[in-house]
Amino acid sequence: MAKGTEDISNILKKLRIRKVNESVCTGAGWITAVGTKSRDIVSPVDGKTIGSIVYAGETEYEAVMKRAEDAFHKWRKYTAPQRGEIVRQMGLKLREYKQELGTLVSYEMGKSLQEGLGEVQEMIDVSDFAVGLSRQLYGLSMHSERPHHRMYEQWHPLGVVGIVSAFNFPVSVWSWNAFIALVCGNTCVWKPSEKAALSAIAVMNILQEVLIANKIPEGVITLINGGAEIGKELATDSRIALLSATGSTRMGKSVAKSVGERLGKSILELGGNNAIIISDKADLDLALRAVVFGAVGTAGQRCTTTRRIIVQKNIYKDFIKKLISVYKQIKIGNPLDEHNLVGPLIDKIAVENFVRALLEVKKEGGKVLFGGEVLSGKGYESGCYVVPAIVEAQNHYNIVQQETFAPILYVMQYSEIKEAIIMQNDVKQGLSSAIFTNDLRESEAFLAANGSDCGIANVNIGTSGAEIGGAFGGEKETGGGRESGSDAWKAYMRRQTVTVNYGSTLPLAQGIKFDI
Repeated sequence: MAKGTEDISNILKKLRIRKVNESVCTGAGWITAVGTKSRDIVSPVDGKTIGSIVYAGETEYEAVMKRAEDAFHKWRKYTAPQRGEIVRQMGLKLREYKQELGTLVSYEMGKSLQEGLGEVQEMIDVSDFAVGLSRQLYGLSMHSERPHHRMYEQWHPLGVVGIVSAFNFPVSVWSWNAFIALVCGNTCVWKPSEKAALSAIAVMNILQEVLIANKIPEGVITLINGGAEIGKELATDSRIALLSATGSTRMGKSVAKSVGERLGKSILELGGNNAIIISDKADLDLALRAVVFGAVGTAGQRCTTTRRIIVQKNIYKDFIKKLISVYKQIKIGNPLDEHNLVGPLIDKIAVENFVRALLEVKKEGGKVLFGGEVLSGKGYESGCYVVPAIVEAQNHYNIVQQETFAPILYVMQYSEIKEAIIMQNDVKQGLSSAIFTNDLRESEAFLAANGSDCGIANVNIGTSGAEIGGAFGGEKETGGGRESGSDAWKAYMRRQTVTVNYGSTLPLAQGIKFDI
């Protein structure tokens, strides 16, 4: 594998990424945006411009929505297994381009190559999951209290589903929504992060091959690039039956308000402030590995990143000493070099937020135990590389209560397990949580109704990462959304209760008599 960016130009050619890219895709073809605003996509890896996009305007937006609406009326008539077959072929096509797409994801947003490849594998896994779902969109059958009546529920597609994705997972989270929405019979409009637009364009280039080969109606999956104004359009547009949005809590509150005002549906995947409780009864080597990956993976830019560790006081000093020792060995640099575990932050604004958070925690009384430097010089020319920080802090500090999208790990200690669980829950976010312990009573207390209040609760694994099959999402200011696994498919469909009278009389429910 290349130890740098020597082969990027060839990868861009294979993915049909150009110097100036058409930014609006209708599925079968591309529309040239005529807007005046454009954006250069600059890699945080080396500071070089990969390509540029022209932001879509109102004309392009309306063209996409018209095609998505028209396509829905055709696509919903395909049987669910037929829709699943198209998604299956999409998964096969992604397998063909896994190396190239994973490399582009890594280069465009800065995550390690292994994580970039893993993100494409996640798309493949979701496609497999969705294919299975296409034959399992079950409804319940109920016994009626009225004689000669049958009751059951069935599920129908919603219509046009809008998907707003974030830069940190520029392709996989779209697939969580799109592949399941597609087998459910919906059409999809995708607004990717403007910071990682080229990865989204590459996905559409890849999947177009399947759409065209199968003569799928234009508009079943579409892409529209632009800034925040496109996201606002989707939130306020009554033609969008469901809007799935991934991003900050601030963004999510705005989306929820706009969608709620028109009584639309939304799936919100927002911030996380995830903690690992480390018991004195834990396998500490196991816990150490989980903390390091959870805290520095994707340079701390995952919603499931480990941001706090709550360590039992008897082992606190020794554990933190070992943690610092491991941090000192972490290689930081070009993420396409597989020897490097930590790549850059997405841009210099993220670096500024990293520095600002460290200054704030020091003002509140925190102590930086390791890291926190911004790197410069050879290999760090983009100005986006930092040394992951370990900071001794208190849970109630204002900055600890916030989510800083950067590799800052706050460490603190506890005495009793009840205290640790209270500390874990005492933040506004509720996405992912974990405990490391070999004590059954402690793990069960953590998983009980008065234990972790997060959407994800893990025992002896870290907070970071999501396995296809389990519904992903969190509570409180994380937004309450659920995607990808379990029965999350129900969010993309409307439930209909059906009652059939196959008798010759008209009995009423609750024994009501109404004789004419």
